[in-house]
Amino acid sequence: MIEIPHWMSRTNLLLDNHQMQKLINANVLVVGLGGVGGICAEMIARAGVGKMTIVDADVVEASNRNRQIPALISTDNQPKAEVMAQRLRDINPDIDLTVINEYIKDERTEEILNEGNFDYAVDCIDTLSPKVFFIQTCLEKGIPLVSSMGAGGRLDPSKVRISDISASYNCTLARYVRKRLKKFGIRKGLKVVFSSELPDANKVILAPEGGPKKSLIGTVSWMPAIFGCTVASVVIRDLYNKA
Repeated sequence: MIEIPHWMSRTNLLLDNHQMQKLINANVLVVGLGGVGGICAEMIARAGVGKMTIVDADVVEASNRNRQIPALISTDNQPKAEVMAQRLRDINPDIDLTVINEYIKDERTEEILNEGNFDYAVDCIDTLSPKVFFIQTCLEKGIPLVSSMGAGGRLDPSKVRISDISASYNCTLARYVRKRLKKFGIRKGLKVVFSSELPDANKVILAPEGGPKKSLIGTVSWMPAIFGCTVASVVIRDLYNKA
């Protein structure tokens, strides 16, 4: 049995030694380290998960500072994955951390999932095609998965929900994901975090040409963080309750 480090002592007051051991021995993949994924990865590490792989190809931009954990003046133009890696290692110096500073899709997604032996995967991807491919591949491989839907355009934390994808509503991203997954015969069996709050359509603008996104939507500091913490809670509770 692995000794539980002192920095986890407050968590250990809440969770018993057996549950803590499950977290310390767990291996979690987080793809996407923006407003939702960054805080999600940090909460998973702070809970004591001993092995993680984090994936993101973006660099920190000034416009990220209103909501993203990696985003500071001092980290402008630095890779988000590397910034998050420094944070996670500063929280838990013993963490077994793999850092992938790439935009993953198709064969690369398959390769990472095949090699990782993950106990849980987290989808915080905000571009539709790679998001759906990642979800589909995880489900086909039987990897436990939770997926974040759209946090943008929302203000009310009380509207954040955890449900199966089939029960999500009032979320454009969830609707597009459901539609794409249906083509592969997938209608349920995906755990998601979404908001039932209707976003204001007037808060959406067209994205600059040449980028991966077609539009940009207004965001506020707390909503992506609440999504990220909620997603992390799904992962952590599923891991320590695992038989």
